[in-house]
Amino acid sequence: MRGWWQDLTDLVLPGECGGCGVARTVLCARCRAVLGGAEAQRVRPVPEPPGLPVVHAAARYADEVRATLLAHKERGALALAGPLGVALAGAVRAGLRRAVAPAGAAAAWPRGGRAPVLLVPVPSGRRSVRARGHDPARRIALAAAGELRRRGVAARVAGVLRQRRAVADQSGLNSRQRLDNLAGALLVAPAGARLLFGGRVVLVDDVMTTGASLAEAARAVRAVSSALEGLPGGRSGDPSGGPGGVPGPIPNAAWTSTVYEGETWESREEQNVGSRRERTGRRPDRQVNAGVGDAGGVVDLVCAAVVAASPDSFEINRN
Repeated sequence: MRGWWQDLTDLVLPGECGGCGVARTVLCARCRAVLGGAEAQRVRPVPEPPGLPVVHAAARYADEVRATLLAHKERGALALAGPLGVALAGAVRAGLRRAVAPAGAAAAWPRGGRAPVLLVPVPSGRRSVRARGHDPARRIALAAAGELRRRGVAARVAGVLRQRRAVADQSGLNSRQRLDNLAGALLVAPAGARLLFGGRVVLVDDVMTTGASLAEAARAVRAVSSALEGLPGGRSGDPSGGPGGVPGPIPNAAWTSTVYEGETWESREEQNVGSRRERTGRRPDRQVNAGVGDAGGVVDLVCAAVVAASPDSFEINRN
């Protein structure tokens, strides 16, 4: 487990570029350009897993980008969350822009609006989080939310997905084995389910290879909406589960407390990730509360976004 002094040292005294190793910089200008210099593109793994939402990626998972992501994830170079979050924000914006555009038309970027953008990171396993000392996808998502807000987009992180069972290490597994390994592995935490209503949900992760993780995350998010739609009274149910695991009604006051506590925790974390301006700026508005209960019992799962995807998934004839 990393100590707080190690995190501080990473921020104040960067040793070398996470992408190419040049000295005395977190990420050099050339590696930043490779990471986020091009417009994010839609990507599709082959074979494409059932239920995978539309995915956009900022860069190809190779060379400098791969080294940067591994430095952040495995070597604890936490200062890299800032530039990685900027790249992820670009992929989120590309996905939302495509989602609101009529077929064949270029849409203006939707600024503001009533519904906030909710970034839902795919969680790492508890064992991995303990070993690394942090959850990489969540940390990058927090930085991306800050970047989106600086660009005028109402965005925040809703870290509501949890692993309901242990899964095997994905490295070395093919696409079919990864699907089997992750099937039914994720769920939306009961105390966080209500956070998904009233916003545009974008699933986010650091890397997509086969798409199995994002497809499982999409299934878990859609399951919440399906469960609530089947209840008498629709969205008044509590996804924590009644008899037989079916959601049951709870008082509105309890939901208000849950939403507020979840929002406070995530907002505090958002202030600790990203640039000095973001960390010392005003506290994020409670954007989630404004939309709670207004989505008609349906989770608006719009798309997914990742920092990087396998090079093969960028092939234009597959988009």
